[in-house]
Formats: sequence, C-alpha cells, structure tokens
Amino acid sequence: MATQLFRWNKQTLRRQLSVIRGELAPTIVLKDATYLSSSRKSWLEGHIWIYEDRIVYTGIDWPAKTEGTEIIDCRGKHVVPGYIEPHAHPFQLYNPHTLAEYASVRGTTTLINDNMFFFLNIEKRKALSLIEELDQLPTSMFWWGRYDAQTELEEEDALFSPSNMKAWLEHPLVVQGGELTSWPKVMTGDETVLHWMQHTKELNKPIEGHLPGASYRTLTQMALLGVNGDHEAMDGEEALRRLDAGMTTSLRYSSIRPDLPKMLDELLEAGITEFRRFTFNTDGSTPSFYKQGVIEKSIAIALEKGVPVIDAYEMGSYNSAKHYGLDDYIGMIAPGRIAHLNILEDVYNPVPEAVLAKGQWVFKDGQSCYPDRHFSWEDYGVHPFMIDWELTDDDLHFSMPMGIELVNSVILKPYQISVDVTNEHLSEAHDECFFVMLDRHGKWRINTVIKGFGTTLGGLATTFSNTGDIVLIGKNKADMRRAFEKLKQHDGGIFMVENSSVIESIPLKLFGSMSLDPMEELINKHESLELALKQKGYPHEDPIYSMLFFSSTHLPYIRVTQKGIFDVHKKTVLFPSIMR
Repeated sequence: MATQLFRWNKQTLRRQLSVIRGELAPTIVLKDATYLSSSRKSWLEGHIWIYEDRIVYTGIDWPAKTEGTEIIDCRGKHVVPGYIEPHAHPFQLYNPHTLAEYASVRGTTTLINDNMFFFLNIEKRKALSLIEELDQLPTSMFWWGRYDAQTELEEEDALFSPSNMKAWLEHPLVVQGGELTSWPKVMTGDETVLHWMQHTKELNKPIEGHLPGASYRTLTQMALLGVNGDHEAMDGEEALRRLDAGMTTSLRYSSIRPDLPKMLDELLEAGITEFRRFTFNTDGSTPSFYKQGVIEKSIAIALEKGVPVIDAYEMGSYNSAKHYGLDDYIGMIAPGRIAHLNILEDVYNPVPEAVLAKGQWVFKDGQSCYPDRHFSWEDYGVHPFMIDWELTDDDLHFSMPMGIELVNSVILKPYQISVDVTNEHLSEAHDECFFVMLDRHGKWRINTVIKGFGTTLGGLATTFSNTGDIVLIGKNKADMRRAFEKLKQHDGGIFMVENSSVIESIPLKLFGSMSLDPMEELINKHESLELALKQKGYPHEDPIYSMLFFSSTHLPYIRVTQKGIFDVHKKTVLFPSIMR
C-alpha cells in the first residue's frame, strides 16, 4: 500500500541508478522523440529512458544495455506529459476505478479527486485504505480533503470530527483542502472551518475555493484566508478576477458549465499571453459528456482558439502539477518523474495514439491495454444500498403549501402550489410533479411538489443524491410506488416507470450512487435515460445534476435537506422533515 507520496524505496532507487550507469537495461526507451520540456518551455529531441514506472533519463545518450528493453521508434511523433484532471468528482454514476480507466486510455493519467463520498459514507480507516488501494492503478489518484458536506446533515459535527479531518488532511495522497463550499460561513465567523484551512496551509497544501459569481472584494478576502485556487469562473472577466487575486484559475468545460470556448475567446481578446496560472477541469461531468473526451478535449479547444501549443499542453498537465507542488513527481518529462506519457501523431491533435501510465501501456495499437483489476468494494465498506422498510400510503400524502421550482439544472426557487395534490395522479397539462425525499433508513420524509422537472413523467425513484437519501418524482403515485419497489429490489439506482412498467433504469450497486458498469456501457445507459426524461418534459440541460443537487446548500435558493426544506440565504428550515 502507498503510505507515503514518494513511491520509490532505497533498493528501487539503486536499481534506477544502475540503469544510468549502464549496469541495468531500461524497461522502455522512446527513441528519437520530440518531447515537451517544461523546464525550457520548448520541444527537445532525444531519447526517453523508462525503468519500471519512472522516467530515469531524457537526452541524446543511448543506454549502454538494452537487453529486454522495449524500444519504441518515435521519429515524427511528439511526446507530452500525461494529462491531469485537477477537479474530478469520481462518483457521478461512474466510480473512481471506471473513471480512471476511461480517462487514462485517452491520455488523462492523473486524477485529483473529491473525497466527500468516501468521507461521508465509509469509516475513516477503511476509506484511507481504499484510496491507497486505488493508487495501485496505473492512474495516479490523488484526493481533496473536504471541510463541509455542502448540505444540512443531521450528524455533521460527528462526521467532520477533529480526528477524521486530521487523518484526511494529513494523508500523503490528499493534496489539497476543499473545495470550500462553506466560504460564507467562514466569512461570517465560522472558526472550525477556518481552523482546518489554517491546518491545510501549515501542511503546505493549497486550498480550492468554490466561489461562483464572487466579486473581486470577496476573492480578495478569500485569498487572505488562504484560498489559492478556484474553478468557478464562468466568463473571461471572472477568470481574470481570480487571476488578479493571485489564484490559480482552472477553466471549466463540464456538462453543466461548458464555458471554456467562450472564456478562452475573452481571455485572448483581453490580451492574455501568459498562461502558467491557468489549468483545465471537467468538474465531475456526467458520463455522456465524456464521449468527447476528458482533458484532451479541453486542450483541443485551446488549440482551436489559438492558445500557443506549449501553453495548451501545459494547462492540461504541468500547470496543475506545479500548483499542487507535485511537479517533481508528475506533469513533466524529465528524470525522476512518474512515466505518464502521451505519444501524439500530430501536435495539433491531443488525442494520443499511445499512452503510458506509471510506465505501463494503457493504450497502444488502437486499443486499451488497461489492466483488469477487481476491487472488493465491500472490504472497504462500500456496499449496496439496502432498503429494509416499506413505502406506505402516508408517504405519498401531500399537503405542504409551498413547492420547489427547478429553474435550471441545479437552481431551486420556492413557489406557491396551486394544483390539487389530493388525487392519485396530476394532470399532464402542467409541469408540476409530486416530490418526496425519504431517509435512506426510513426515519423521515419530506413531501412537496416540484415544478419544472417534467410534464408526462409517470414515476421516477433514485438513490443518486448528495446525501444518499431517496427521491421520488412523478405524476402518478402508482408509478412512483412501482419505481420505489424496483429501486429496493435492485439495491439502489435510478428507475423510470410508466404504466407500471420500467422504461429506463441505471442500477447503482455501490451505495446507490455508483455503477459497476464499464464507462462505455454506462454512457449508453445515461444517454438513454436522459433522452427519456427530456421526452417526458424535462426542460433543462442535465437531469443527473438536478437529482444530485436537490440537497446541496452551496447553491441558491432553497434546498431539500435531511432537516427539511431549507432557505439557503437565511440558513433556516422553512418546513421541517416529518418523522415516519
């Protein structure tokens, strides 16, 4: 298991020295390569020697011994560092393993991941053992240390206990604090989160903000409190605001915020010629968005927009490594770095023709070589979503006067319910549906009406939510009951029912939130579900994010949380949850 960041012991280091001294053959040599040197910010020509998982030499010399060495002729090719995704949420229907494989065979060989799902759902020792096990993949897997749950939880203080926070933040594979969604609490006097922010800085780890729409004054205050990166810019002006506040500015291209092309246009129009403080991220996009690629797609967009070639590649690799203080480890082609390397046929096409991750071929000759690896998820506390209670007629009783209106994929506003909610079904002449949130253990419920989710949706049941609780939505109570039963039968997932028949489903066998399917299969299921929901009148961009964020109090204006319907601005419960 990886218990420290530096992965090579004394014996391994001695063998690496033996390669340089001509006493031992390298494992792989990339011969006559044109490779990106971020030290010089230029292209160099020469050979790249790799021993096991590490680059041991770059330059014009040829190794003295090559018995058993795999020699790859790279004449006419360009070699760049493996791409880095600095802001992954690896639980968006996929799981960290399936995302890592999918990303790596496309050249993104390092993921820096949100830890919240593991933090909230797995006992500390098992969770930290799991991230160490995941780092045994060819993909480099680093993590964040969250300060808050971005919702109102019943047992938040116990979850974010000093022992849990300290263990996560101090773990070598945890390379940043945040993302800081509770920054308004910090600004108004929350000493606990500020304490952990200070501890993060003492550990010499950066803090990632979550500052959508923030003014320069707010950004300045957050910079004073220790935030030194943010990914929430939505246009060029907001990106410059973060840059001027001294922050590393991650430019987002995601399923709900595909802002990158516009931001690059505006940054170039503003005269930006220095790109070292910019990175790319995809901010936990839903599966089908990744059909077009991961970080290689962002690099392609940058090249199309006229960003200089080396800058475009460094925004997808070196700049992230530098921000996290990992540039002596990843993000460069130089001696001592992990052998994450992408071989390109054309420097203007960042989709690699071959990929090395930790010195292993994960893509070569047009096909994936990513090694099969079975994870015993239950050994680490990741189990199916078990429901051992029954849905009752009372659970589908509606009397609340205030409903929730979904005004885009993720924003909820209150509205006055005007339709009759006493019947078994609602009219398809309007866009209001029954809405129920149920505690995963059957302890409480919240019943209201949601406007703006669908017009002809029979019933939908999902365990894919920020808190891991159950959401039922639909026009027809019988279909909602049927969807719940299917959810229970399959131990979690997303199930759509019409006229008592399941029409779409995505079983999510890990905690009711993550699929075990390979990414390509999951993409197909996601596309089919999304199409069906839009045919039923879902009017926005991303229904998966709508489900995920019903409870997320880092977004305005109201949320449906474990405590009840919650006013985000006033930080008060408007209608409490009802005990079952």
